[in-house]
Amino acid sequence: MTELLDRKKDHRVLEIGAGSGYQAAILSRLVSHVYTIEAVPELARSAAQRLANLGFLNVTVVEGDGYSGYPEEAPFDPIILTAAPPKIPEVLVDELRPTGILVAPVGVETQHLVVTKKNAGG
Repeated sequence: MTELLDRKKDHRVLEIGAGSGYQAAILSRLVSHVYTIEAVPELARSAAQRLANLGFLNVTVVEGDGYSGYPEEAPFDPIILTAAPPKIPEVLVDELRPTGILVAPVGVETQHLVVTKKNAGG
């Protein structure tokens, strides 16, 4: 999934589903800044603490509903969902920069990896 993001060093990434912070840590070495949103309060707190303790200073962990996006920092170059929604939330497509890429597993019982690229016209 990380490879599919077509990420660049100056990119700002939105990740939905922080979990332990592992994916955010990897991305932080490849891009300018990672904003990661976690719905489970305990996971958000532990990921934020872990990443800070390990010196990942270009990662912002946010507690909340990632499927609602993060308009405070939008638009994002790539967006990655590590938590699978039944369908891609339109708000995330709206927060994607033109020519940006969104990668997500999508589905309930059966999941498919979806790669969406926003064209220059939106």
